[in-house]
Amino acid sequence: MRLLLDEMYPPTIADQLRRCGHDAVPVTARSELRALTDPAIFAAAQEERRAVVTENVGDFSRIADEHDQRGKEHHGLVFLSSSQYPRGNPETVGRVVTKLDALLGEYPGDDPTSIRHWL
Repeated sequence: MRLLLDEMYPPTIADQLRRCGHDAVPVTARSELRALTDPAIFAAAQEERRAVVTENVGDFSRIADEHDQRGKEHHGLVFLSSSQYPRGNPETVGRVVTKLDALLGEYPGDDPTSIRHWL
């Protein structure tokens, strides 16, 4: 599984995941992706064979549902809860990296799985 981290996450998460040997890209590091709509982010992730990591459950679930209803597989969504992984907490980055590293170990390929995983 390859990842595209939504705008709410700091690029240090992707940096640390890459140091672990994973393919992870933050939206914030890509000028062409910054401030795009959620459907555009999802589409970009699909073009790059990436799962989107986000806490925006409502919008991305709806987008994936529409994708599923058309009978199209996608590269998945990874949802994080802002209550379990608060952005202001200095320990959050390390906890998110640990959880994503473990998840990526379970899904080493980049085939579309249409997975929706909660961390």
